[in-house]
Amino acid sequence: MPSETRPSIFHVRVYYEDTDHGGVVYHANYLRFMERARTEMLREKGYELDVLERDAGIIFAVRRASLDFRAPARFNDLLRVESMALSKSPVRMTFQQHISVAEKRLCTGEIEVVCLSAAGFRPCVIPADLLQAIPLSIHP
Repeated sequence: MPSETRPSIFHVRVYYEDTDHGGVVYHANYLRFMERARTEMLREKGYELDVLERDAGIIFAVRRASLDFRAPARFNDLLRVESMALSKSPVRMTFQQHISVAEKRLCTGEIEVVCLSAAGFRPCVIPADLLQAIPLSIHP
């Protein structure tokens, strides 16, 4: 598989604060881990969210999220978050993300983000160079 179609990989350690009373990662925290991974994916491509807001006047907002929980993550696990783009349009991108520990898949998510103007929170066009920098996965 060509390198540009490989998923972006982000590692995150589970801290005590990420867990619930049962000692497993609280369900909402999987979304936080996925958000960090998408931010790092952009950073790998040379884009910083604060610079995009300041210079291009855009922000990204989650429009839709669907998660499939398969197994729990626990305190001190080192998680691997894989992110890949499934679809793109001028104003939105859909990502598939997988969270695993070792070789065990824990959670899969499909997250749709939209580009908004930072000033008015209205949909706007994603800069062409940024859209081009995020390749579509050929193996979701």
